Parts: sequence; C-alpha cells; structure tokens
Amino acid sequence: MFMATTASTAAPTSLASVTLEVADSEAAHRFYTAFGVDTYIRLRVSEADSAGFRGFTLGLTVSNPATVDGFFTSAVDAGATVLKPTAKSLWGYSGVVRAPDGTIWKIATSAKKDTGPDTREIDDLVLLLGVDAVKATRQFYVERGLTVAKSFGGKYTEFAPGTSSSPVKLALYKRSALAKDLGVPVDGDGSHRIVLGSTAGTFTDPDGFIWEPAA
Repeated sequence: MFMATTASTAAPTSLASVTLEVADSEAAHRFYTAFGVDTYIRLRVSEADSAGFRGFTLGLTVSNPATVDGFFTSAVDAGATVLKPTAKSLWGYSGVVRAPDGTIWKIATSAKKDTGPDTREIDDLVLLLGVDAVKATRQFYVERGLTVAKSFGGKYTEFAPGTSSSPVKLALYKRSALAKDLGVPVDGDGSHRIVLGSTAGTFTDPDGFIWEPAA
C-alpha cells in the first residue's frame, strides 16, 4: 500500500508511496492481489464523495503485448470494467480498465509485436496526474525538490524517482488529454481518492492532490 507525504518548500520531496482510498479495503485487497499489483499500492478506507473522472491514472509499463494481455485479463477476471480493450496504437499496445474501487489503470508496452510469453513482470508503475497547467505544476514540484527526468513543454512531465525504494514514478499530463487517452469524460469533482506519500512534509498541490508523510 502507498501513502503520501507533504513537505515544506525548504525540504526535498520524493514520491515514496501511493495510497488508494477505497470504500471496502478487503474487497480492494482481493482485487489488487488477483490483478498482481498489491505490492505496489497501499489501501485505506474512505467514504469521501467522488464523482466522475478522479484526475489521475496508474499505468503499468511491461515488456510485450502478451504481458499486457495477462494483466488485462487478470484485472477483468477480478472484476474490473473495460474502458478500452487491448489494441495496437501509434505508440505500441495497451488497454485501459477501471478497478471496482474506481481507480483507472492503463497497461501498456511500446512493443507492437509479441516477442515472448507473458512474463508477469512490471517494468514501471507510473502515477500520471491530470493537471490544468503542466508548466505551473511542474515548477511547483521542482520547488519542492523533485527532479525533472523528461519534459515536453506544457504537455507532459516525468520526474526522476526520488529514492531507490520507491516503485512508482510520478508524471504530469494535461487533464483533458489524459481523460481522452483513457476514454472517459473529463468532468469530475470531489475527492481524488488518492494520497501521495512523501519523504518530506504535508501539502496539497495546485490541482488538489494531497501529500502526506509516508509511513
């Protein structure tokens, strides 16, 4: 399970954990265990109101289409809703599902041809935040100690992992573009139902994502 930290502007911050807030933690744990990602996230109970697009996605990057299909099938068999069936695209091969707790997951590979069997191995887990202004939010995080690894102007930013033990990468994308990529309406309000665990202090970013000290 993962939690979030918020830090003062003077202290360096890195993403140490991700906590999903769910209505039923036991059911969520069963789902994520069957899906195969239970070691990457934390869970805690919350009844906070949340409607529509929650403004983020968790993405699995894997080595080949067979592994995409394996995780996708596991998620669906465990109760996930298909938002986008697995298919080839300009960027590779991917599919999108919504977990029973409402969290959206994208499973993808840059490979378009099957080059091997389903490995059940995850190369990267990326927390992609949908934000109103990528440049402004990027600067907000840079001022809190995060290091930019990749940046494409006002469209996309990816931060370098802050610690070797952190299994999740943090990235920013335009909220409207993220919703379009996931195949969902952009509208949404209420709680994001996610808390980010930091190595520093507590804060809320410009788009309302909450950081707390990681346990």
